[in-house]
Amino acid sequence: MKIRTLVKLALQAIRKNKMRATLTMLGIIIGVAAVIVMVAIGSGARARIRSQINNLGTNMIVITTSPRSAPRRST
Repeated sequence: MKIRTLVKLALQAIRKNKMRATLTMLGIIIGVAAVIVMVAIGSGARARIRSQINNLGTNMIVITTSPRSAPRRST
C-alpha cells in the first residue's frame, strides 16, 4: 500500500474511534512522563548519594563481615 493510503486509513480510524484514540494518547503520555520522572529521581538520588559519600572524607573506617560457617551438629 502507498503511504498516502495508509495515512488516510489511519485518520479515518482515528475519527471513528475518538475515545479509543484519546485514551491511547493519554496512556502514552502518562507512560512517557512516568519514565522521565523515574529517570530524574534516579539521577537526583545518585547525585545526592555521591555528594554524601564525598562529604565523609578520607578518615573513614571500613567495617566488613566475614562469611559465617554452617552451624555444627553434634551427634
